[in-house]
Amino acid sequence: MAIDLSNIKGCPLEQQRFTWRELVQHPISKLDDDTFTRVRIILLNGLEHEALRFSHAFARMSRDMRAPLARVRRVEQHQHTMINWLIGADHSPLETTIAYEQVAIEITAAVAQAEPDPYLAQTYRFGLLEDFDHMYRYSAMLDRLEGKDANNILQCYTDILPGRPTVVEHRDPDDDLRNPFDAKTAHPLSKLHALTIMAAEQQTHNYYMNIGPLFSDPVARLLYAEIASIEEQHTTQYESIIDPDQTWMEQWLMHEFNEVYNYYGAVRQESNPRIKAIWERFLDYELGHLQYVMELFKQVERRDPMEILPPVMPEPIAFASQREFVRQVLLQEVDLRADGPDFVPMEQEPDGSRAYRRQLNAEGSPTEAVAAGYVWNPGTELALPAEQQK
Repeated sequence: MAIDLSNIKGCPLEQQRFTWRELVQHPISKLDDDTFTRVRIILLNGLEHEALRFSHAFARMSRDMRAPLARVRRVEQHQHTMINWLIGADHSPLETTIAYEQVAIEITAAVAQAEPDPYLAQTYRFGLLEDFDHMYRYSAMLDRLEGKDANNILQCYTDILPGRPTVVEHRDPDDDLRNPFDAKTAHPLSKLHALTIMAAEQQTHNYYMNIGPLFSDPVARLLYAEIASIEEQHTTQYESIIDPDQTWMEQWLMHEFNEVYNYYGAVRQESNPRIKAIWERFLDYELGHLQYVMELFKQVERRDPMEILPPVMPEPIAFASQREFVRQVLLQEVDLRADGPDFVPMEQEPDGSRAYRRQLNAEGSPTEAVAAGYVWNPGTELALPAEQQK
């Protein structure tokens, strides 16, 4: 299915309607559905969440755009609800956390390999190794708090190993800012990748900030507090690579295009027929949103939106295990650190980040405590014979 962006026909905005029964559908099966169905659900939920946040920010800056933004936003709120409720109550908060980190690892790894700009690709690889370590720390927490194997969620697609240790990921804020792409010259994929990963990381940060305080276990509360801080750094990193000189209308156009792009990829790769029907419906809705915003763009900016959009849809992000690529990056780049917008060897890390980290970790690091002596084993540590646990 090819989409010609110069002649799109989506569902008109006024026909995009829901009932409560439609919004709250039967959730996916935690164990029987393929893990990449859950990966798509979490990623697309993050994009809808970002759509709402961006729309509210824009509305606070523009009197004229408040009504059009509110019309599109109401539909996206309901899309957000329908997608978010597909994750069932049989997922514990820690299991959902494992799923969020799997999204961060697999999608960022796929983007890093497809990214045409070498600097941006390096930025994705840098962040990837940090999320990889978060997976390991949360897997230890899941094992020790619930006696569950994280691989039940990962379904053997993703390794459970240490990455760049979370304890050294804490940086001075200036060392989390990267160089932005130039929207006038950047490849369309670079713009789409940046919006997608930024939305995913922002959603993860929000989830940890909401769920972390609800744990009664003191180590879990500390663990979420530490990793939420890194997810905020990641959101800072990924939003900093987006050209800040784009107009609000141009950014709105790109947000709608990015949603079309990701639903298009989900439709092409979804294995669950019931969930695929949802992606098809929402692709039709998002094409309607894009068409609506393209007309507004012409009226407000008096420019052709095809100056911004590519003529045809780029190849979608691959929903597949990136294990071998991640292992290679881990081997070659785990010791990189950040110096302002640049990536440098560990020994060249600036004093500012070292001092910041030294103060924050002065009373110990929760991510070190939770994983002390932990090595992932199938079936959890409790499944090991006693002599092997010594």
